[in-house]
Amino acid sequence: MNTLDVDYPKVNSAAIEQAQRDALEASALFQEDEKARLVAEIRALLQKRNAVLIAHYYTADDIQELAESTGGCVADSLEMARVGRDHSAQTLIVAGVRFMGETAKILSPEKRVLMPSLRAECSLDLNCPAELFREVRNKYPDRTAVVYANTSAAVKAEADWVVTSSNALKIVSHLKQEGRKILWAPDRFLGDYIQRETGADMLLWPGSCIVHEKFKASALIRLKERYPQAEVLVHPESPMDIIKLANYVGSTTNLLNAAKNSKASVFIVATEPGIFYKMRQAMPDKLFLEAPKEGEGATCESCSRCPWMAMNGLKNLLTVLNDGSNEIHVEESIRVRAVESINRMMSFSFAASPPACS
Repeated sequence: MNTLDVDYPKVNSAAIEQAQRDALEASALFQEDEKARLVAEIRALLQKRNAVLIAHYYTADDIQELAESTGGCVADSLEMARVGRDHSAQTLIVAGVRFMGETAKILSPEKRVLMPSLRAECSLDLNCPAELFREVRNKYPDRTAVVYANTSAAVKAEADWVVTSSNALKIVSHLKQEGRKILWAPDRFLGDYIQRETGADMLLWPGSCIVHEKFKASALIRLKERYPQAEVLVHPESPMDIIKLANYVGSTTNLLNAAKNSKASVFIVATEPGIFYKMRQAMPDKLFLEAPKEGEGATCESCSRCPWMAMNGLKNLLTVLNDGSNEIHVEESIRVRAVESINRMMSFSFAASPPACS
């Protein structure tokens, strides 16, 4: 792995514990009558405010279900960006993490973009502050700067290309064919996977996702021994020893499609377990198991959800619809530069494949 020697900010345990506390508060369980009341009020306000709910696969089941049933969309970050740009609604409610809301605002500056929580961060985004990225980029002027979507608007403004896990392989392959050398940020595991698959000359930022980096090969092997018929589906933000155990490697959308197209009936899934809502919805006759993470047991007892994604709840969703709080703003001088790298990605990606949400 050709990793940069960068003194980047790590996400410490105190920050993660605070995020977990915030997530517990946001995702509190409700009695059925209380839940029904919240959902009814949210539905009415979405219509009244000319708003659409766009949710990521990693959000809670209640949020995904509500997005689908109100004419919104549940998708990966690439499709969320497209839906936000193309939807007729003038208010976008983005249920995900902050960079997703920023991307929606970058592409739709005329629209109002709200999020259930502005504290919903992403460890990859936090690993790569714009000032430090700009400093490193200036050291490598001969390299094409390619940044993962899991970065701030300010980092995207410094990049030549933005990519997601669903299109990174194709875009980097394209750049390699053009003879480009790559400066990659911020996920070193995804970058390592792409470098191995494409053979591109890449310098990798040393960041990582706090969810995917915790998957453990030894525990996964033990779980596979218990379910020898299971296929292993792995998101490429995972470490290489996990990827080597996979039957299929891909983005959230690609993992979902791989399970649909497979004849297997049991799957071990190495990504955030929010994806299970869509997997079980589409394939109720198949069994989906969480890949194990750090801990003693090779079971989902050692698994956990992304605490920042779990901050998206029905109660704070209703709050922002009521009072218009948690609005996303992107400075125009940053937006006009960031939109170029995002549009470059979207033109490349959607020219080759139709959108998933209609």
